[in-house]
Amino acid sequence: MRLTINGKTLETPTLATIAELAAWMELPSYGSAVELNGVVVRKAEHPITSLKDGDALEVVRFVGGG
Repeated sequence: MRLTINGKTLETPTLATIAELAAWMELPSYGSAVELNGVVVRKAEHPITSLKDGDALEVVRFVGGG
């Protein structure tokens, strides 16, 4: 499967949903956000939001600091 994640095109294993992508990327269960093809996807919708070959995603992790 080919996905563009944060501007980089990557070959990934077949990932059916954003939840599977998050697990593959080892994202924490809190402190991250995912945008799919220009639309922010609520975390509650990650398990039901399908991915398809060619999708573009932006994935951000929130970091605290001072």
